[in-house]
Formats: sequence, C-alpha cells, structure tokens
Amino acid sequence: MTGVALVAAIFGVMLVLMAVRVPIAVSMIAAGAYGYLMQTGPSPFLNFLNTQAFARFASYDLSVIPLFILMGHFATQGGISKALFEFAAGLMGRFRGGLAMAAVLACAAFGAICGSSVATAATITGVAMPELTRHGYSGRLATGTLAASGTLGILIPPSVPLVIYAILTEQNIAKLFAAAMVPGVIAMLGYMIAIAIYVRLVPGQAPEVDDTPPTLTAESFKGVLPILTIFVIVFGGIYGGFFTPTEGAAVGASSTFLASLLKREITWEKFKHCFYATAESSAMIFLIFMGADIMNGALALTNVSQQLGAWVNGLGWPPLGVVAGILVFYVILGAVMDELSMILLTIPIFFPIVVGLDFGMPKDMVAIWFGIMVLMVVEFGLLAPPVGLNVYVVNGMTKGVPIAESYRGVMPFLASDTLRTLLLLFFPGISLWLVGVIT
Repeated sequence: MTGVALVAAIFGVMLVLMAVRVPIAVSMIAAGAYGYLMQTGPSPFLNFLNTQAFARFASYDLSVIPLFILMGHFATQGGISKALFEFAAGLMGRFRGGLAMAAVLACAAFGAICGSSVATAATITGVAMPELTRHGYSGRLATGTLAASGTLGILIPPSVPLVIYAILTEQNIAKLFAAAMVPGVIAMLGYMIAIAIYVRLVPGQAPEVDDTPPTLTAESFKGVLPILTIFVIVFGGIYGGFFTPTEGAAVGASSTFLASLLKREITWEKFKHCFYATAESSAMIFLIFMGADIMNGALALTNVSQQLGAWVNGLGWPPLGVVAGILVFYVILGAVMDELSMILLTIPIFFPIVVGLDFGMPKDMVAIWFGIMVLMVVEFGLLAPPVGLNVYVVNGMTKGVPIAESYRGVMPFLASDTLRTLLLLFFPGISLWLVGVIT
C-alpha cells in the first residue's frame, strides 16, 4: 500500500468511527493505531506508546489548559455573566438592536476570562435570552447572535485553542495572546455592525423602538469592576513580566474564585462542580492530544507530509494562495470535526509548510500570524451546518425556535467572519501590530 493510500485509509477509519458516534479521541487513537501497526507491527507501536504518553503529558506547559478552564468555570458559576450583560445592556440598550449588541459585548467580556466558546455561548444565553425575548427580539436574531458571539470566547484571549497551537508549534503564548487581541476586537465590532445592518434590512427581527430600554447605572458599572480587575491583573502581569502565562492562569483562576466569593454566588456544590467540570474537560482535551499524537506518528511514517510540502512548492502558488487554500480546507473540515481536534491533527502537517514559505517577514512572526488565521477559521465549524456546536447549544437552551431559524440567524455573522478573515489574510500587520508594541 502506497503512503497516500495508507493516509486515505487512516482518515477513512477515523471518519467511519466518528460517523457511528465513537468519541473523537477514541476514533483518532484507533485510526492512528491501525496506521502505525500497518507500517511497523506491534512491537515498535507498543514502544512508541510507552514513551509518547509520558513525553506529552509531562509537559509543564500543558498545565495552563486546566487552569484557564477552571477560571472560566469560576466565572460561570460565580454570577459574573449577569453583571456583564446588565452593564452591556445599559450601555447599548438605547440603540436599535442594542440588546443584541449588548449580548455581543457581554460575550466578548466573558470570553476575556473564560477561553471556551461553548461555555461563553451557554452562559450568556442563560441571562440574555429571557431579556431579548421580553423586549421583542425574534428567535432567529436572538439565537444567531448568541451562538455567533460565543465564538468570541476563543477569539479573545485567553483562548484554549490558541494555547494548544502554541504548545504544538513551540511558540510564545503571550505573543499569541497579544496577536489575538486586535482581531478579537475587530470580530466583536464586526458582529455589532452586522446586527445594526440586519435589523434595518430585515423588518420584524428587533423592536423599532424600545419603550423601556435598560439604563446604565452606577450599580451596573460596579458589577463589572471585578472582571476588569481580573483582566488587568492577569494580562498586565503577563506582559509586565511579573509572571508567565501558566502562572497568570493560576492567578486568574484564584482571582475569579475570589470575585465569586465576594459576589456571594459561589456555593460548596458550585465549587465542587467547577473542579469536576474542569477535570472532565481537561481529560477530554488530553485524550484528544494522545489520539492526535498517535495519528500524527502514523502519518509521519508515511512521509506524506514531506511529499505534500514538495507538491505545494511545485505548484508555484504565491504564499498567500497556499494559506488561503489551507484555510478553505479548515472550513470544510469544520463540518465534521471540532476545533481542538482539527488543530491537533492538522497543525503538525500544515505548520512546516507555511513557515517554509517566504512572506517577507521573520519566521516567528509567520508562525504567530498563521496561528491567528487558523483561530479565525476554526470558529466557522462552531456556527456552520451541519455541525454548528454553538448553534445546537444555544438552540437547545431556547424553547420554540426551530434549528433552521437559528442557522438562518448566524448567516450575517458568518458573512462578517468571512470579511474579517480576508482582511487579516491580506494584511498580516493587523494581527502582528500589538505583538511589536507589547513584547
């Protein structure tokens, strides 16, 4: 069997297992084991397993993942989301479509202390959906806004997918966080503009005039001070050189827990739930890590990565054309895989190809920019059918809204995502500007 045929067989096994609802990590482990055994036999494969698991999980850098996840769970269980939405609603409520814009702002702020897209979407939906419904927003616009805005949880640092990218490519996490900030803000503003245009072009999706718009009060401003303080402590400490990103994650988790205590929202049961949920999420991510390592080990033995790199170089495409082709592939792959699995499985293949191209800038800057581009497109899979995990989560929390309506609701935001991705593709300096300022 040729290398290309074996690679096709490995991916075929993985996709078949996923189609019959085998967990993605188990599907990757089984497919990788099949590919490895086909090439080496049992003894080399068992030796690989014996060393690979320890080599992967003994990494100190991996500890940043559960710490940022724990930080997000403390924020979720600590009542912080309600204060965020009340402040954002008071700020934007006077505008047409203002409550939907407030949901975008609340998701962006919550994402700055969460790092998870689904958690951000679910948490803000719980507090924002009743208000959007009460003020006359359609189910289409409300669910579409909340599903799309949830993606800000991974676009605005801290971002778990970005941490995983940094670990895989051996890049500086702080620099990647800095590079993601401006694109994250652009995403937030793009969503708000999309809402403003949509409510004017499509009548009946939002009230023409809100008779009782929320107002901004000193109490609502006081409610967001803990979030602002945590953000300043964590990222000010990281970029001020006081602690590393891993230490910053620990400080952030501790600060968020303290803020939850001060709000008197956290209970013993909620406290235990935060650690249980963090353990479950971390175990799932680490198991996907193991599956990706086994698959990538099997793929490396086929030498297809080198053949692919040589084939890409032989095409004579401009570097931006190559990156654009990779991004389109990510959009297609997002229809059947989640963002973490895509990053873990494909970055070892695509990263050497991209950094080997001449973009007219240092290789470390290419690596950072490519990481931001990947982050921009993996979110498409969270919104676009047939998977659209964020859409399913938000729709499942909303009664009486057909899933088709929710998918229609995310279309304006997907258009905004497309424009933003093209902007960042053709103008890498937008992503890299803050890296040069802070570092």
